[in-house]
Amino acid sequence: MKKIVLLSLILLITSFSKDLFELGLEAYDKGEFDKAAKQWQKACDGNVAQAYHNLGVLYINGHGVEKDYYKAAELYKRSCDGGFVGSCLNLGVLYIKDQGVEQDYNKAINLYKKACDGDIAEACHNLGALYALGKGVKQDYDSAKRYVFKACALGFQDGCDYLNKMIAADENDEKIETILKTMIKTINHLKQID
Repeated sequence: MKKIVLLSLILLITSFSKDLFELGLEAYDKGEFDKAAKQWQKACDGNVAQAYHNLGVLYINGHGVEKDYYKAAELYKRSCDGGFVGSCLNLGVLYIKDQGVEQDYNKAINLYKKACDGDIAEACHNLGALYALGKGVKQDYDSAKRYVFKACALGFQDGCDYLNKMIAADENDEKIETILKTMIKTINHLKQID
């Protein structure tokens, strides 16, 4: 009997936390960011991985809360650890950009791999760029192409554009330099985004 009561209580709390998450989405859609932050914080208390993610986005942008990259990184980590792979991508970006966490290409790569394995196209694209540049990993053009191909296959247009350049470069080694310069711009762009 105690097990049934405990299970019922757990299901009730989980359902309540998901309702709070949905209320946060409604508030966010109305531009009521402070209300969304409060709802998502309550949902975080119920360990809803996507609530951690969304609250992290608010902290990155300073919507409804004070901008705080450290807090965002902490929230993304909890969300990523909880299985929401979109947060793995976002945390990886913070590791590249040296925001809220110390710059660490190795950690970014591991996070991007987790997100790419979860079919987050931008993470696959970013991995391809890092492999092409040899940032945090040994430079490996074949791995770069494989990850960029997956990004394209998942519908990420920048991945398709890079893939086309990579295919063309296979026919002309001089074009590889152009591709690497383009990928360097992507990495630098990631560092500049606020």
